[in-house]
Amino acid sequence: MKREPVIGGRDPAARWSGWVLPALLAVATACAPAPEAAPLGGGEGEGGIPTFQVDPWWPPPLPEDWVLGPAAGLAVDSRDHVWIVSAPGELSARERGAALDPPIATCCSPAPPLMELDPDGNVVQTWDGSSAGEEWPAFPHGLFVDHRDNVWIGSYTQHQVLKFTRDGEHLLTIGELGVTGGSHDPTRLGTPAGIWVDPETNEAFIADGYINRRIAVFDGDTGEFLRQWGAYGEAPDDEYTHPDRGADLPPSREFGTAHGILGSNDGLLYLADRRNNRIQVFRKDGEFVQERIIAPATLASGSAFDIALSPDPEQRFLYLADGTNHKIWVLFRDGLEVVDEFGRGGRQAGQFLRPHNLDTDSKGNLYLTEAGNLRVQKFLIQPPGGR
Repeated sequence: MKREPVIGGRDPAARWSGWVLPALLAVATACAPAPEAAPLGGGEGEGGIPTFQVDPWWPPPLPEDWVLGPAAGLAVDSRDHVWIVSAPGELSARERGAALDPPIATCCSPAPPLMELDPDGNVVQTWDGSSAGEEWPAFPHGLFVDHRDNVWIGSYTQHQVLKFTRDGEHLLTIGELGVTGGSHDPTRLGTPAGIWVDPETNEAFIADGYINRRIAVFDGDTGEFLRQWGAYGEAPDDEYTHPDRGADLPPSREFGTAHGILGSNDGLLYLADRRNNRIQVFRKDGEFVQERIIAPATLASGSAFDIALSPDPEQRFLYLADGTNHKIWVLFRDGLEVVDEFGRGGRQAGQFLRPHNLDTDSKGNLYLTEAGNLRVQKFLIQPPGGR
């Protein structure tokens, strides 16, 4: 069998002169340079930068002729099981022909909206959120499995975040169904996009979101509102008008789309501000630490969709899904220096159309969903020098 090419890592000089250096020059530098990388002890290419190879056989074909709907949520739990949430109702009649009444084809049927896969990609369980009744979203957006194995799912069209047990029992709802009250409402959300739960405090941090302009923090058990902040740690301003966008223009003082959110082992919180092409970093009390603008000339939906961290104790690398430029950026977490990128637009294995969510397992493998290709892919981290 022909070996798939390795994706990522630092290659010969032609690669640097061809596209890596221009990519680095396109990144606005708002922070001090990071120190040189030391060997990771595994899964790194030249200079200690992680390299990846697509696994074209993961996952294996789904049972029951299932096909995945638009997937806007992915998480890897403590068992290295991969959770995916999708919107089967968005599939076209031709995509779900066997499920119509009467059927128009022998294939296919929508996959259940929530699937848990084992490390080999086999389906462990599925559920449909029926325990939440009408609050189960038609289009789920955002997924997180917390330190207690509870499953958190967002609903940006219905302005809610729902909490379930691992088996699908509904435990908690934050927000009011179909109602939003702006960025200073303590009980209602405004199109939330991402969730992260702090294992130390059990606080739920919500990227809120497409309409609202804040990070909102709630008690993970009761749903009680605790605090909030906007861009640069300031109070969000819903009346603010965003400036024009461009590589040479000043950044917005408000979140454009507070989209992906994730905390690190050393107490920092990372927010992918999608439309503003940036990562902003905070302490968990809302104090602003730093930002990095990625591909500042990007328009449309922006370059900063979702964030994952490498699983080493220091979490030395940060991965950023860029759904507009159809690639993954690799950064040193310390200093947020861009050190690599991989991927390009396309439908073949290892290519992307609108990568939307991503996460890593305990071995450093990378998983991601694509909103454009309606699929999930796995990228295997490579041994030292593997290419």
